[in-house]
Amino acid sequence: MKTLFWGALAALAWTHVAYPAAAVAAARLRPRPVRKGDDLPPVSLIVAAHDEEAVIERRLENLLELDYPDDKLELAVASDASTDATDELVEREPRVRLIRCPRGGKVAAQNRAVRETSGEIVAFSDANATWAPSALRELVRNFADPDVAYVCGQLRLDDADGTNREGAYWRYELGLRAAESQLHSVTGGNGSIYAVRRSDYVDVDPRFGHDLSFPYLMVQRGRRAVYEPQAIAYEKPTPNIEDEYKRKVRMFEHCWAIVLEGGMLRGLGPLYLTEVVSHRHLRYASGLLHLTALGANAALLGQGTLYGALFTGQLAFLGLAALRPGLPRYYVLVTWATVEALAGYLRSGVPAVWEKAAGTR
Repeated sequence: MKTLFWGALAALAWTHVAYPAAAVAAARLRPRPVRKGDDLPPVSLIVAAHDEEAVIERRLENLLELDYPDDKLELAVASDASTDATDELVEREPRVRLIRCPRGGKVAAQNRAVRETSGEIVAFSDANATWAPSALRELVRNFADPDVAYVCGQLRLDDADGTNREGAYWRYELGLRAAESQLHSVTGGNGSIYAVRRSDYVDVDPRFGHDLSFPYLMVQRGRRAVYEPQAIAYEKPTPNIEDEYKRKVRMFEHCWAIVLEGGMLRGLGPLYLTEVVSHRHLRYASGLLHLTALGANAALLGQGTLYGALFTGQLAFLGLAALRPGLPRYYVLVTWATVEALAGYLRSGVPAVWEKAAGTR
């Protein structure tokens, strides 16, 4: 029981505190800079959409305002069998190509759009995101480095309308992402803003998604997946913690599928292997680790005052999370989402199609 308790506690402390601090320190001591350039290669920018009539016009207007030469930018919307006015609204804009896809999910639509476009660089964005005018230029500057295959930008979340505290977590996550990029490669991206060389693009399992699968697949091929903080996108978060919890459950189901079926650890060097295990595997296991720590701690009551104090501390934190919205409740719900997601994945698998998160449009 002591081994279980202290092992679970050490794993939680490592993934949430010690590893981020170690990554930041190591990145400062031994950075691996990306060689950036100012060439502007041809780019195909793809937006996957399903029933996005509420935001698609705003998205297209934003993309048409990007600071990138018109003759080198191909814009496409991959409509995943939209049943609303999305297709009609896209067809009104002559500079944007509509690619109608059968209902198969976001990744299936992206795969088809890549096959039907031609840019040397393929960039992707969500329908509810907004890019800064210079975002695309900043992304592609990184491809001057021949080792770079994938680049993700910085997603900035607007202030939530309600109780969600995703913004605080996201700032912490971006700091860690920057450190991992400077060391070697990021362990995850985001769907709002990223790009990949066409020659490095790979059709992944439609259940997996690009955000988590592309970085490690690039590294397994001897390439780099990096983060560009100057390529900025904006997005509206879910308004409340409870809405974020539902979004996280859906997201973690896909993450568990990749972790358990995707061969994430195959062929990785020691540095990137440490990044993936520390940032992804242990983070997704946080719910199980907390349950282990709480259960083992309960079994150790009576073994000394230390175990009694630690058990009281765990219960007090749970009580604080239950009493009112805030970071403790956000942490508890998001951590529990990893457990519910694992149960859902083991029970019924993961669908390829996706649902829009409530309040993010």
